[in-house]
Amino acid sequence: MAEVLLEYSDEILGEDGKSYTARACGAETTGGLWQGWIEFLPRDGGEPIRSARETTQPNRADTLYWATGLTPVYLEGALRRAIDPLVRPIAADVEPPRFDAPAPNFVANGAAIESVLDPFSVYRKGEPLLRRQLSALADWHLVNIIRRYELSDETPASLVAMKHSELVEIIINGVRRPRTQPR
Repeated sequence: MAEVLLEYSDEILGEDGKSYTARACGAETTGGLWQGWIEFLPRDGGEPIRSARETTQPNRADTLYWATGLTPVYLEGALRRAIDPLVRPIAADVEPPRFDAPAPNFVANGAAIESVLDPFSVYRKGEPLLRRQLSALADWHLVNIIRRYELSDETPASLVAMKHSELVEIIINGVRRPRTQPR
């Protein structure tokens, strides 16, 4: 049940020149926390107004403590918010996305595919060396190596969607098999 925690003695003037008595109010929420707001009672006897929730506290004592720290400037701001509350626009219905994933990071243009290293040459020096060098490369370099040396039948879009570790394994498995290198 709501209660008045504190009534302020200072008169609060609205931008329209009306004067109000401000009262900090609080109530327990369904989750056991306490919420606080400010009620403004017009001194000329008009309709009272209230702010939206100004605070959420763990208990009544902390909500009362919050109320004791409110300054006249804070109360003037709360009165402005109560008279002219924020209005959130209603979100329009949004059409669902037309694609299930982003576009690939590159587009094959038919030109020769450049590769930063020859995996067959490095593999002859040892698989651990090849693994270290591949792990230092960006995914798009790995995709270019796979495509340049024809190490997989996967489409470029499928390769781009793979994890780094999967791309490395395609290259390692490809150089383990005897194969003629492309021209």
